[in-house]
Amino acid sequence: METMELAKKICKAADGKKADNIIIMDMRGLMFSTDYFVICNAPTATQVRAIADNVEEELDKEKIHFSHKEGYHEGEWILLDYGDVVVHIFKNENREYYALEKLWGDAEITNYEG
Repeated sequence: METMELAKKICKAADGKKADNIIIMDMRGLMFSTDYFVICNAPTATQVRAIADNVEEELDKEKIHFSHKEGYHEGEWILLDYGDVVVHIFKNENREYYALEKLWGDAEITNYEG
């Protein structure tokens, strides 16, 4: 599967649980470890976990499994590492605080329009 196609599947799964402000950041040429970040947010830790669960479940159906997961228990910032695509699911205030879009300001950003 092409990496952009994977990123879009992740966006669709996140959108299925009402994630806010879903974007794809093109990290090629900026990082060696991944091609894309998918970033989204939600107002509560419960919804952040629900989004992560849905991403995991939808990709599992296609036999696509993450290699690493962090932050699930706390639900403040969950990271799902799918190799060429890394998913960042933030609680609203944490997305603003960590501001990955500004930190990686050279990355091209595509807004997901579900």
